[in-house]
Amino acid sequence: MRLVSLDGPTPSFFVILMGMNGILLVDKPKGLTSSRVVGLIRRQFKVKVGHTGTLDPIATGLLIILTGKRTKEASLFLQLDKAYEVKIILGLETDTFDSEGRVLRQSDRQITREELERVLSEFHGDIWQVPPPFSAKKLEGRKAYELARKGVSVHIPPKKVSIYSLELRAFQFPYFTLSCDVSSGFYVRSLAHDIGQRLAVGATVVEVRRTRVGPHLVGQAKSLEEILGHKV
Repeated sequence: MRLVSLDGPTPSFFVILMGMNGILLVDKPKGLTSSRVVGLIRRQFKVKVGHTGTLDPIATGLLIILTGKRTKEASLFLQLDKAYEVKIILGLETDTFDSEGRVLRQSDRQITREELERVLSEFHGDIWQVPPPFSAKKLEGRKAYELARKGVSVHIPPKKVSIYSLELRAFQFPYFTLSCDVSSGFYVRSLAHDIGQRLAVGATVVEVRRTRVGPHLVGQAKSLEEILGHKV
């Protein structure tokens, strides 16, 4: 399906979606859940809608939405490689592995760029990764975050994932920024947490942006406001 932009300030920017079967590339804003984005688009265009991989509320970037009969293809998109840009703070550990969680510990020890680069060099190729306790990972039919919110201690088994590239883009203690190309099933929050564990000071995600899913780029996406024709 080819999306066509209508001229003028009409709220039906993507009215072509109605009753159609297609793919919509959304640049998700910070603060909304993926399910919330799906609900807004479904309500606006009165069409069957589903997403192809959760983005945390703290995250921005590419969220692929399927409509109509194409919602049946969601599992195919889940298997695609992904790319992220992530900003991480050192010396802070939270229960959610991001800055919106409850602080578990803090450290004042300064880390040098050389120390950080040495640890980052350990994260390449196939690795074993444990998903965050606050995640959509299913445990006996329940999502991990549902149990974690109730104070239930959850044990999530590690999963083999792949890191194809990992680049240190900026470092200004206590913050650093990474870009990474990874396999499906990879958790950027777990990467930050594991880096903090290796450095023995803790680390947590401050910002994260998904820039690619398979061949689809965030530069091809439309903002949610553009799609809906009004502010969210």
